[in-house]
Amino acid sequence: MNPFSRGKWLALLCLLPFAVFFIIFQIAPLAWVAIHSLQAESGWGLDNFSKIFASKFYRQAIQHSLEISFWSSLFGILIAVLGAYSLQRVDSRLRDFVNAFANMTSNFSGVPLAFAFIILLGFNGALTLALKQAGLIEDFNLYSKTGLIILYTYFQIPLGVLLLYPAFDALREDWRESAALLGANAWQYWRHIGLPVLTPALLGTFVILLANALGAYATVYALTTGNFNVLPIRIAALVAGDISLDPNLASALAIILVGLMTLVTLVHQWLLKRSYHVAR
Repeated sequence: MNPFSRGKWLALLCLLPFAVFFIIFQIAPLAWVAIHSLQAESGWGLDNFSKIFASKFYRQAIQHSLEISFWSSLFGILIAVLGAYSLQRVDSRLRDFVNAFANMTSNFSGVPLAFAFIILLGFNGALTLALKQAGLIEDFNLYSKTGLIILYTYFQIPLGVLLLYPAFDALREDWRESAALLGANAWQYWRHIGLPVLTPALLGTFVILLANALGAYATVYALTTGNFNVLPIRIAALVAGDISLDPNLASALAIILVGLMTLVTLVHQWLLKRSYHVAR
């Protein structure tokens, strides 16, 4: 056996534990969910999906999940772009501190995050009362869709900063200087050089933030005790609920969630290819 073939087989052998792990914990559960999504009281078929799309309640859950995920990801990535760009322009010690802080706060979610927001922005929260006394707001409901968008945006920002910060290293300072020497202003530089270079990273980060928000469960459950209608809450209620226990319908909802993420990923790939063609 030649050395190249031996190295190839050794690499495949080293990959085997990961492949087994991936099949057991990723492929097998997904296959189980897909199979059970096609099982209903009437037998095999698409009855679960028909029930979901015929129900205004479940359609509302899908709509709320998409709206909260989209707007929180959009606001999160806009703030993260400003933060990541600013980190490139500050002192290295401050940059290291902010990076460490962003890394820590990106894991601050679930019950602690919900509790912190209740203290700050709940009906009697410290910040809510201060804003009311200042006359800046009349009424604010943290437990509404707007409140959840603000909450989701909070934990999207640190993740966005961590993902986008390395992308700004691709922007070389001599490109800016060359553009300035050729008469380009700041807007022209970002339009023709900066944004085309950053577009793949921006699109990829947006998709990750969208997936992060679509699958979020612990935070919204802790904040609303499961009373707000989003897909993860509905899936959990059908799996572990005391009243409406229907694992097969929960599987169908999970498949719809997977389908939404697949669609977002395909659109991301299409936009990515288009951005490469435009850049050329």
